[in-house]
Amino acid sequence: MLLWLLLLLLAPGREQSGLAPKAFLLLTPPWSTHFKGQKVTLKCRDSRYPAWGDVSWYYNKNLMREESGEIQIKKSGYYKCKTQVSSFSDPVHVEFLSDWLILQASHPVFEGDKVLLRCLGKEEEIPSEKIYYKDGKKLGSTYSTEAIILNSVSLENSKYHCTVSRKDFWSSWKETSKPLRIQVQELFPPPVLTASPSQPIEGSPVALKCETWLPPQKSDTQLQFCFFREDQALGSGWSSSSELQISAIWSEDSSSYWCQAKTVTHSVIKRSLKSQILVQRVPVSDVNLEIQPSGGQLIEGENLVLICSVAKGTGTITFSWHREGTIRILGRKTQRSLSAELRIPTVKESDAGRYYCAADNIHGPILSKLTMVTLRIPMSRPVLTIRAPRAQAVVGDVVELRCEAWRGSPPILYQFYHEDATLGRSSAPSGGGASFNLSMTAEHSGNYSCEADNGLGAQHSDRVTLNVTVPVSHPVLTLNPAGTQPVVGDVLELRCEAQRGSPPILYWFYHDNVTLGKILAPFGGGTSFNLSLTAQPSGNYSCAADNGLGIQCSEVVMLNFTVPVSRPVLTIRAPRAQAVVGDVVELRCEAWRGSPPILYQFYHEDATLGSSSAPSGRAASFNLSLTADHSGNYSCEADNGLGAQHSDKVTLSVTVPVSRPVLTLNPAGTQPVVGDVLELRCEAKRGSPPILYWFYHDNVTLGKSLAPFGGGASFNLFLMAQPSGNYFCGADNGLGVQCSEVVMLNFTVPSRSKIIFITVGVISGLLIILALAATAALVCKFKTQRKSGGLSATGIPSYGPNECQGPSLSKPFRTGTQEPTHSEPPVLMDLQPVYSNVNPGDSGLVYSEIWSIQRTKENLANSPRMHQEHEGLTVIYSELKKSHPDDSASQARSSDRAHDDDRENYENVPCASSALGH
Repeated sequence: MLLWLLLLLLAPGREQSGLAPKAFLLLTPPWSTHFKGQKVTLKCRDSRYPAWGDVSWYYNKNLMREESGEIQIKKSGYYKCKTQVSSFSDPVHVEFLSDWLILQASHPVFEGDKVLLRCLGKEEEIPSEKIYYKDGKKLGSTYSTEAIILNSVSLENSKYHCTVSRKDFWSSWKETSKPLRIQVQELFPPPVLTASPSQPIEGSPVALKCETWLPPQKSDTQLQFCFFREDQALGSGWSSSSELQISAIWSEDSSSYWCQAKTVTHSVIKRSLKSQILVQRVPVSDVNLEIQPSGGQLIEGENLVLICSVAKGTGTITFSWHREGTIRILGRKTQRSLSAELRIPTVKESDAGRYYCAADNIHGPILSKLTMVTLRIPMSRPVLTIRAPRAQAVVGDVVELRCEAWRGSPPILYQFYHEDATLGRSSAPSGGGASFNLSMTAEHSGNYSCEADNGLGAQHSDRVTLNVTVPVSHPVLTLNPAGTQPVVGDVLELRCEAQRGSPPILYWFYHDNVTLGKILAPFGGGTSFNLSLTAQPSGNYSCAADNGLGIQCSEVVMLNFTVPVSRPVLTIRAPRAQAVVGDVVELRCEAWRGSPPILYQFYHEDATLGSSSAPSGRAASFNLSLTADHSGNYSCEADNGLGAQHSDKVTLSVTVPVSRPVLTLNPAGTQPVVGDVLELRCEAKRGSPPILYWFYHDNVTLGKSLAPFGGGASFNLFLMAQPSGNYFCGADNGLGVQCSEVVMLNFTVPSRSKIIFITVGVISGLLIILALAATAALVCKFKTQRKSGGLSATGIPSYGPNECQGPSLSKPFRTGTQEPTHSEPPVLMDLQPVYSNVNPGDSGLVYSEIWSIQRTKENLANSPRMHQEHEGLTVIYSELKKSHPDDSASQARSSDRAHDDDRENYENVPCASSALGH
């Protein structure tokens, strides 16, 4: 607390603004609301803590008699105080309530502070549910909370209250506190912006100050300040300093300025009013123009610098430069300085004259005096021209070398050069050009140049090349490679060269008086022409040379060529789309180009089949009778002595018809029973893949299976009914169906089994569960058997090759069984129930297991075990009870009488929960 007061005394505050600092009140305990009968201590404090002299206390604006620094109160109302060195404190409202429930807020509270709200019940002993509200709305999840904290409160006029749910032995009720307005005090007033000086002169510094103050209780609060011109922040933005120093202010900176102050936590932010700052400007005076180089004497091509300056003037000054007699402004610059310069690079003769400048800072332009600039013109780069009696100079001609500079002060001295050697010199006293004559020899070919000098620096001309031309001699044509036999596909080089002649030389190449092409030899010597032999190039070849002084031709060279064979093409012609063993195929090999005779050879893989000659060229054939070993890659070769060429490989597949398949049963030699899976294995020892296998039981198709890579195939049969009968299979690879021999199975049925019928009521109920997918007429064809619920399906359509229907019996296979098997037909209705009996171990109960299978035509060849793996599989158990012989006598007589002694009867009863558990 002492530190607060010390900072308040040292810091600029309300005393500097002519106002005494406020006193402030402290409450003990620090709550603004209390129960009636309680007492609260009020303490009055000021900047000279503790307060000096008497203290004035006010209750509801009425002066109280107390004069001490502390008083005790127990009446509701507004209290404030004043010391001898302070102004009135902010009034504090203290309330004493006789309610059972009150809401208390901590005191004092300033803007941005956290506030503690406490819901307090009189003589509260039992914990109760407390809920806090702001302006009638619940504050979050505040159940059973003794107190809550409000973060960063502001000067808003919100109302708060709380509720408590109370209970006793007989009843429950809710208590609500009186609404409470939190007494939030201003943390600091809006800042005030001041400028020093308030009307600055342009270019002078200005200090901006953002003034506000904190109450003594909050003197340790850190504030940040930011200054603005219109809406643009000045300086580096937010800073802890309340002052901003502007090093230089200009007339365009005249605008509205304001500032903002905020706490470091950004909880409270306030801005000042706008202040208008007008910047005063000083007019320019004493304008002067300075020229560099000094004296105004320049050589053409140098840089001219014009410096314009003023003795006085503030703000942005516009400088402009002018030449007497011209309206066009040479240059213009606007900047905050007392001088500016204009650089004119590479002055020329037309830049000579008198110059002046002007300066203006919105009070009107002020002109300087006139200053003279004179120029001397150095030599321009001379131009050398060579004048000859003809377009192409020849040995013995006299040529004129003329050198001339278009600009430059006279007199001018010219010098002439051949390469780096001086030929001579000539003077032009009044300017203009000069000439030099030269008689040509063979050594005078080369580069010529000249030089011009008037004492301000010598200038050299560009080099001019002069060629003294020598006519070409007869060229010689040579062929490369020489002495070999060129063939089609080779590159033949034709070399033509003239031993004498001035460059450039243009060479022409001919074949039987037809121009092949031309090539320039810019530096003399010979040149070559590459000829790609794409056809028979036999004939006469020659060349010619020309350098502009007459054409010279070579002697004729004659060539004879042989064409090598091209890559042959092999075609295979068969009597049918798919070659079969025994067919005769024709292998035809043909090369589209090649000099005859051509020898053709035929290959199967890497083995030679035979050869055939084509004396007049083109194609040859070879016939081959196919066997099973002739499948593979075929190729051919063509050769006419200039290099053999191989064809691409052609693949031939020879199809072998299937042999008669063999049907085997697995497991073999065992006693299959109902519930086993019997594997039917069908295999043809010979035959080209793919092979389609069909499986049959008593001329009824069980299914089919594809062996895409040959070999055999299996079909798994789930034994759900009596499987006695004849089994066989068929194999087909598109070249005819072959059938296996018949395998016969005999099963023995135990004597205790009896046939029972499932009651019509149970069947109807099961059909409803199966979504009415099967009709009642189909269901009546199914019957259950003891310990095997499989009904043999009837009316199954037969699928498979007709050649395998009704084969002869062979290889009988007898076996005993306890339960008949059931084989599923390859095509079912969309929804078909399958039945089987399940005995859970109770001798008095048997459950009927019903499988509902959704089948499509794509599942024709699947084994019966796929019932258990199908996605749409539904299993329902129906409880059966054993019927008495008396009750089932009529049913037994109407059923299969041949097996009446060997079967027991069961009937369906409703499923119990215990049965479903099994």
